[in-house]
Amino acid sequence: MAAERRLAAIVYTDIVGYTSLSQQDEGAALRLVQEQERLAQALLPIHHGRKVKSIGDGLLLEFPDALEAVEFSIDLQRHLYDRNARTRTQTLQVRIGIHLGDVEGFGRDILGDSVNVASRIYPLAEPGGVCLSEPVCSQVRKKVAYQFERLGPETLKGVLETVDVYRVVLPWAEEVAAPREAALPRIAVIPLTNMSPDPADEYFADGLTEELISTISKVRDINVISRTSVMQYKAHPKRVAEIGRELGVGTILEGSVRKAGNKVRITVQLIDSASDKHLWAESYDRNLEDIFSIQTEIADKVAGSLRTHLLGEQRVNDLRIGTKDSEAYTLLLKGRFYLHRWDELSVRTGISYFEQAIAADPRYAAAYAALAGAYQQLLTLEAIDSTEGNRRIEECAQQALLFDGETAEARVMAAVVLTNRYDWDAAEIEVRKALDLDPNLASAHINLAVLLGVRGNLSGCLVEIDQALRLDPASVGAIQLAGTFHLYARDYEQAIRLLQHALELDRMDFRALHNLGLAHIQVGQLEEGLEELTRAATSSGPRRQDACLAYAYRKAGRTEEASRLLDELLHPVHGERIPAVAVAGIYNVLGETDRAVEWLERAFTERARQLMYITWDFVFDDLRDDPRFRSLLRRMNLA
Repeated sequence: MAAERRLAAIVYTDIVGYTSLSQQDEGAALRLVQEQERLAQALLPIHHGRKVKSIGDGLLLEFPDALEAVEFSIDLQRHLYDRNARTRTQTLQVRIGIHLGDVEGFGRDILGDSVNVASRIYPLAEPGGVCLSEPVCSQVRKKVAYQFERLGPETLKGVLETVDVYRVVLPWAEEVAAPREAALPRIAVIPLTNMSPDPADEYFADGLTEELISTISKVRDINVISRTSVMQYKAHPKRVAEIGRELGVGTILEGSVRKAGNKVRITVQLIDSASDKHLWAESYDRNLEDIFSIQTEIADKVAGSLRTHLLGEQRVNDLRIGTKDSEAYTLLLKGRFYLHRWDELSVRTGISYFEQAIAADPRYAAAYAALAGAYQQLLTLEAIDSTEGNRRIEECAQQALLFDGETAEARVMAAVVLTNRYDWDAAEIEVRKALDLDPNLASAHINLAVLLGVRGNLSGCLVEIDQALRLDPASVGAIQLAGTFHLYARDYEQAIRLLQHALELDRMDFRALHNLGLAHIQVGQLEEGLEELTRAATSSGPRRQDACLAYAYRKAGRTEEASRLLDELLHPVHGERIPAVAVAGIYNVLGETDRAVEWLERAFTERARQLMYITWDFVFDDLRDDPRFRSLLRRMNLA
């Protein structure tokens, strides 16, 4: 194989303390290596770099110019700094060295003196720091908003001449280190057992569990595991210590609820998961109208038991309940019970209950927010006209904000409305307001991840989905979304791992199955990918999946089957709606770009929610340089 000579910026990374850690805990050391690689792979496409190879616990990376290499390195260190500031796990620090020079390419590998120089520079960097050679510094000094400190001429092992080396002055690394606060206490509220004589009251126990999670979540400085991760223990109960290990929590709230007519008995106990020691236990015999005060009383005791001095003067009973009408509250719980099933019939049943809750209390902000979320689900399932769905979401979100602008869920739905208008900046502001109100709201982190990813900030997107997974570690939806984001970040290995994990938890999740098939297509495993995409498309999922199936058929040389899918979409039965974005995708797969653009314009007119995903969808990869496609992105404020 002939060598290809070229100018390149070379980046070397190395994990600090890896050798020592691997001797103590090989598994933990390996996880750090994998985490470094995942983050690097997410950032590389943004800075037009590529991974050459892994070298032990380090990475050898190549960039087309010095500026991209430096910006990548600073970006990586910034994300690692943020990660270390918020994590309870092993610290991950790396040293980075950068050099600019000629390399000889042999396939994917690169060789040459310049590679050797870069490998000798990174040991000069402090943990979490970046060092670079004089050629790199001279190229970028006036192009980045960072200072460079000259370390002087350095004699590098194996390099004949001394090399002028500089360190990048990273502002977060220069801050005076303050004493680090203790890790935030983490709690899981295990599903309350339904002890009611009527099995139909199961919704009440589940709903009360969800409300307790929501109430405690609003207490600052306590991390609360989300509903979807704890509900698994309803069908498969486990010992407290085992649950604590699986969810990474120190304390667990468990109990039971018995409802009979207008009377309710709630028994709860707070347990230290490591020692199995009961911190406190309490029983409440009340009228149903007192349910709100019970929730706040329980949450207040939880806060007190989890080191009150961490929480300052905040008390849970200062938080908004939302309604004083027990009937409206009960109807809200019933609606939420159905909403978690993710099929059209269940969602419409949930809508009926939310509407009844609003009829009982016309100022119930939480019910309006839940109703908006239900219509969003119908849009995702393509079970409602886009114009009608968007109108309903907007009306409900406005009412939720009108009656209680401090409801985090209402802020999230306001962001959805702004997203449908392609007002991305305003939507991001609303999501961040939601997180200010409830930092434990995993769905807000997921919405922020989508917003950042659609706009091309895949590194920020991955950071947010990682936080959602910390709060909701067993959520199939969050796991499959994480896999999907890694898929479109071209990190196929990690995408496949996450999507397979989602299917282990729920083998019927059509979203995970669909994206796993697409990931297998991207790595050349055509038969496996086609089988998975076909199964997903024939499930109860939306027909927009057909565009990716058509894309896979084209990859496999089976274009006649892609044409068949297009014909089925254009001639729906049983009053099905024609998914404009999917039709555009299949036309593009078949090489009919004019028709593809026509259907994209139709989707734009309809304000189809799926349109925003064309920024990363593989189906439209070969249309991205078309002026009409670029014009569409500009009108969507995504240029």
